[in-house]
Amino acid sequence: MADAARRLPILCVGALTLDTIFQLTELPPGPGKFLPTAAVEIAAGMASSAATAIARLGGAVALWASVGDDATGERLIREIAAEGVDCSAVRTVPDSRSAFATILVDPAGERIIVPHYDAALLAEPKEVPAIAAETHAAVMVDVRWPLAAAKALASARAAGIPAILDADVTTAETLELLLPLATHIVASEPAAQRLTGSDDPAIAVASLASRFNAFVAVTAGGQGVYWFDRATDRALHRAAPRIIARDTLAAGDVFHGAFALGLVQNWPMDRIMAFASMAAAIKCETFGGRLGAPTRQVVEARMAK
Repeated sequence: MADAARRLPILCVGALTLDTIFQLTELPPGPGKFLPTAAVEIAAGMASSAATAIARLGGAVALWASVGDDATGERLIREIAAEGVDCSAVRTVPDSRSAFATILVDPAGERIIVPHYDAALLAEPKEVPAIAAETHAAVMVDVRWPLAAAKALASARAAGIPAILDADVTTAETLELLLPLATHIVASEPAAQRLTGSDDPAIAVASLASRFNAFVAVTAGGQGVYWFDRATDRALHRAAPRIIARDTLAAGDVFHGAFALGLVQNWPMDRIMAFASMAAAIKCETFGGRLGAPTRQVVEARMAK
């Protein structure tokens, strides 16, 4: 059964947006006109970028997200499907506009993100994809479509498969809804700080582990990743690979996708963290958000060095 599960898709749930990404010599200090040094327009979003990463890393993956009934929605589905992601569960919401975002990135990879979601896209879904141990290896959700994420996490727990939460910055209400449902929580450093009040990722990950019956990790960018090992009752740490970052956009999504893939492959946690950290680091070397997501061959070659 374990070998069969590795061939089943991971279901990613959440954001699907049209991202316009501009690279600038510096982030705007105030009002004005600014000429970019590079620009791309792509289908993206947290869950969609994670799904792309899984596909490029050799995993089977499906996406449950929402688009509007417009030409942009058709484009978004087409672009993500072209990455090898099963988009049959992506729903088209009548009389709505597809989500979009404008993103500014500086030469060090830091960014400003301004997204817009039509409220109709985020409504509670009436129909939920059938989630079972026979059909899915795991479920991974972001925080952008909370009502769907809650249903997916609950279904995954009931099915006895990993229910993974990308716990990024969002409202306290959303986190209170989703955190108790997850079997695996991978939080961003800003979200962990808000939840625990600590700016020390090692303290934050231990605090979260004491509050939730789940595996807990905190990604801390250039500081690496921290996770709580219940066998030894302590926080463990893996340093981030040394790189020159050009664009950190979607690095967290690539990390989450690689983490989920390693989890369903039943790898030891230290190997999962090394693999996910390297995949995210390689992504940061390329401008264009999820376009920098690497293949498995590239990640393993870099790890071998």
